[in-house]
Amino acid sequence: MKIRYLHTMVRVLDLEKSKAFYELLGLKEIRRIDNEQGRYTLVFMAPEGQEECPIELTYNWDGDPGLPADCRNFGHLAYAVENIYEMCQHLMDNGVTINRPPRDGRMAFVRSPDNISIELLQMGEALEPAEPWVSMPNVGHW
Repeated sequence: MKIRYLHTMVRVLDLEKSKAFYELLGLKEIRRIDNEQGRYTLVFMAPEGQEECPIELTYNWDGDPGLPADCRNFGHLAYAVENIYEMCQHLMDNGVTINRPPRDGRMAFVRSPDNISIELLQMGEALEPAEPWVSMPNVGHW
């Protein structure tokens, strides 16, 4: 099975301060998504010449009241996979918890033994939605 690293996501409480910090480390903004409906901004930053290895800064416009002030704010690791259904089935067959099934043929979240969220994204176009995935409920937070 083919897999490719995509990014690591962290939640930030002050987008501009966080962005300035990562710029001091030598990272630059390579992509930004402002989502009005979801009320969040995603800023992807990477070192010059290493754009394929970004960090995703996730900023929720209304704050993150559920996060303690001293929280480390780690979000998730993200990987692209060749076939999201086959990968999720393989993981599930080996006892891995599927927190968010790949109902849409595009995205799933699984949980590591250390309770770390791993986002799996379908390489290329989304696959046709398929059972049993379409009707599976979410298991937990992702």
